[in-house]
Amino acid sequence: MEGDKDYNSGLNSKNICQSCGMPMKQEEDHGIDDFGGWSEDYCKFCFQNGKFTDEGINLQGKIDKLVGISVSQLGMSEELARGMAEKKLTELKRWKN
Repeated sequence: MEGDKDYNSGLNSKNICQSCGMPMKQEEDHGIDDFGGWSEDYCKFCFQNGKFTDEGINLQGKIDKLVGISVSQLGMSEELARGMAEKKLTELKRWKN
């Protein structure tokens, strides 16, 4: 839960990935569009060569994927990770209905 604070601090950033919510603070954090330029909307983990790296995944699958990453790599509690993912992802461009 100590890691929860560190992770949460970047979520209010104006420039976040519109697929996973990751803060994109540097150009290198951005994905690559199909013309070889930086994607304005998506991070390097979600978007490469103009395509989503997890093409075909649905919202619930993305939530589950992010919860696993947040717990194993960021040390967040599963409950907090799931709550944050469910709230944040539904606000992002890729997942809005």
